[in-house]
Amino acid sequence: MQMRFFKLLDLFKSTQVHAINPLTSETSSGEAPGATSGRGGSKLNNHLLKLIGSRPKTHNSVSSAESLLLAYGLPNAQLIEPPIEPFLKPISLVETLSDIYHRLQGCTPQDRPLICMEQYSILRSLGDPKLLRRCLRDAHVFASDLHSKLVLYAWLRFEQREDEPAGLSPAADSSIDELNFGCGTNSTSDDCNLSVNQRSSVIVDGVEDSIVVGQDSAVLFYIGHEEVRCLRSKIASLSFPFRTMLYGSFVESKRESVDFSCNGISAKAMQAVELYSRTKRLDSFDPEIVMEMLSFANRFCCEEMKSACDAHLALHVKSVEDVLTLMDYGLEEMAHLLVASCLQVLLRELPHSLHIPQVEKLLCSSEARERLVMIGHSSFLLYYFLSQVALGESMTSNMTLMLLERLNECATEKWQQVIVLHQLGCVRLQREEFEEALRCFENANELGHTYSVAGIARVRYKQGRRYSAYKMISSLINESSKPTGWMFQERSLYGIARDKISDANTATKLDPTLSFPYKLRVVLKVEENQIQAAILEIDRLIRFKLSTDSLELRAWLSIAAEDYKSAIRDVRALLTLEPNYMLFNGKVSGKNLVGFLSCQIEQCSQADCWMQLYDRWSSVDDIGSLAVIHHMLANDPQKSLLWFRQSLLLLRLNCQKAAMRSLRLARNYSTAEHERLVYEGWILYDTGNREEALSRVEKSISLQRSFEAFFLKAYVLADATLDSQASSYVIDLLEEALKCPSDGLRKGQPLLLMQALNNLASIYVDCGKLELAERCYKNALDIRHTRAHQGLARVYHLKNQRAAAHYEMTQLIDKAQYKASAYEKRSEYSDRELAQNDLNMATQLDPLRTYPYRYRAAVLMDDQKEAEAVEELTRAIEFKPDLQMLHLRAAFHESMGNLSLALQDCKAALCLDPIHVDTLDLYQRACCRATEQPR
Repeated sequence: MQMRFFKLLDLFKSTQVHAINPLTSETSSGEAPGATSGRGGSKLNNHLLKLIGSRPKTHNSVSSAESLLLAYGLPNAQLIEPPIEPFLKPISLVETLSDIYHRLQGCTPQDRPLICMEQYSILRSLGDPKLLRRCLRDAHVFASDLHSKLVLYAWLRFEQREDEPAGLSPAADSSIDELNFGCGTNSTSDDCNLSVNQRSSVIVDGVEDSIVVGQDSAVLFYIGHEEVRCLRSKIASLSFPFRTMLYGSFVESKRESVDFSCNGISAKAMQAVELYSRTKRLDSFDPEIVMEMLSFANRFCCEEMKSACDAHLALHVKSVEDVLTLMDYGLEEMAHLLVASCLQVLLRELPHSLHIPQVEKLLCSSEARERLVMIGHSSFLLYYFLSQVALGESMTSNMTLMLLERLNECATEKWQQVIVLHQLGCVRLQREEFEEALRCFENANELGHTYSVAGIARVRYKQGRRYSAYKMISSLINESSKPTGWMFQERSLYGIARDKISDANTATKLDPTLSFPYKLRVVLKVEENQIQAAILEIDRLIRFKLSTDSLELRAWLSIAAEDYKSAIRDVRALLTLEPNYMLFNGKVSGKNLVGFLSCQIEQCSQADCWMQLYDRWSSVDDIGSLAVIHHMLANDPQKSLLWFRQSLLLLRLNCQKAAMRSLRLARNYSTAEHERLVYEGWILYDTGNREEALSRVEKSISLQRSFEAFFLKAYVLADATLDSQASSYVIDLLEEALKCPSDGLRKGQPLLLMQALNNLASIYVDCGKLELAERCYKNALDIRHTRAHQGLARVYHLKNQRAAAHYEMTQLIDKAQYKASAYEKRSEYSDRELAQNDLNMATQLDPLRTYPYRYRAAVLMDDQKEAEAVEELTRAIEFKPDLQMLHLRAAFHESMGNLSLALQDCKAALCLDPIHVDTLDLYQRACCRATEQPR
């Protein structure tokens, strides 16, 4: 083990002292990342040596934790500073959302797509993918032109790429003809419905030419030594120039032959033109011939043939290689549909297509944008989409910068200019181009984007003007009627000693979702050699906001405390969220660190892991469960049941992207057809395809009756509103599931059984069969399904046994690792004072839970403390503009007669969910009352 340790340690050696995964690698005074001079370097090293020297020396401690700490140092404030977020962040989000909803209701269909995209830009800071997808879908529905439809369709598909496993989504392999070039049935654009065979006669100057139709004499076109015989009337019908040449006053109209050798078309292509003139068909021609025909059509103004060639070539664009061959040609020949098809392929292949040098030439330069403008395929939408994809790939790449510059050239409305300038400032800041970044942030601020002041202050800080940055944010705080959490967070970067802690604490009070204040307090505790206190501080954040950087920080602190079991737990959980994560400022892979830490703890077998997983599940320790499953998958990576269990845990932790990845792997590693169909059913159900999910389940059951298949079918059906007959059917399905054999159950893994018993009991409760429900919950508790305490409490509550219900929830609180939801639920079975205490505890453990705020506000309203009730909701809405809280505050405002504020909250809530029935009713009622009031 000792020799292995020294080999592993070579991987960690560094000449610098690094902190964990910084959000930015720049320091306040411009020194190189990891340098030990300045604010924290030498102090950190002295503290580190003091920390190590103060420990009792043992053989293991000297050879493991201390060596690792000496290689990378301890976390310090210089390298954990938060980024300037590249989003629109209005000071009054509720007022902004209200205004957007108002404009959406009164706008024309043509204006709606861009307002939807403005809504998208505002909502991005909330981080809810469902809200963002709805904005994109609405914009796509109302887009009236081919280009916008194409871009928005690609954008939607990109946002859903994690939810579209190959072979399951009809959109995954749709070709451009199937999509009708991205146009929907509501499109009003003629371009969206072009067809080769639409026109049967030629119209010249608005009048059908009867002379052309009536004559059929032949004309010979000589190309070199070859001749092509054509019908004069058919060639003349291709365009007005040909009609004039063959029937007008030109000499060619009197001749039976015309020399076409100098017109840039081959004899073979001219033969194709002749055939097209008679049949209006192109399906027998090679793309090279059609390209010649398109150029010929452009030269002689043959608009119908040009449209047909354009559409024909567009259908032949299938890959990026085709794009690189045809895109330049399409731009040169002004082939609108061909360029659209090429764009569709490039957008479909994002982000990979952005890494192709030829694509940069096609999209990123000013000249390229001008060429796209000429053909109608340059827009704010296109470059907004491309730049956001590039930002997600790399904030500092030349590609990202160029795309944002093109976006800036397309920006016309105020909000568009603001978002571009702010994002350009963020990119320039990351590239250490401070003067350019300062100019961008200042311009965005002049346009009214207050959050860009944080960018201005950060640039000054990077330039060594720390006091100037502090003074600027202080002025902003003093001038604001209601300062926000991010203002105090930003000022905490520039303060000293007590000021930093004071600002960090205020930031957490105003916005507990901000991560940096927790990390700052952690670092300051580490500098005071309070490692355990630092771990408790980061625990506060992890309890309600799981992220890779917070898990990394806790693992790092656990290494410092020589708690290797906790460290490897967090690293394994981190790798579940992001398998290729690099720790220690991107220097060490998570997999290597797991290998190193594994040497420091006792190894366990796969059977031991099953028992550990059972224990973690029973104690409601989801992060511990993730770590155990990660360990098991390292030993048996093709175990589909484990990937499925991992996906359920990730969904519980609100990590949808990682959950879908695990579910896809469960499907891919399935060894039996019936099992694969079940996992496909879960994927389809989780992505909203309920009927397709049921179809997969039925097929699975037809192949083999299994616990997993019946369980999924019951789960999907129970998700809908059930009448007594449907509930009875779901009960039958769950009972049937419990009778079926399961590979997971045979191997001693009763976790699915726990869930089945819990679901069955819940349906029994809904059907009023309380005795059967109680028996199910108790059976689940017998196999240590701790969450069943909550269901049993509900049964007792319905039996008017409140003391027993309260006791069951107390049992859950005592056993569970994460207790916020249990405290919240216990409050329902307590008297008023105890309920308040439980809900206060729930808020302390998880400030994102909205029910406690609503309950406290309702209690205050009952006590006729109206202002305090509104303020209780307002504090939470400031950092979490939740639909239910906005609705409740609107109802409070209406009852108090503040109809303008009630309408504002209603419109903001409807901006989040435009079909929320209760809010719509309240909004209509408030509107009626407002119109009835005398002016």
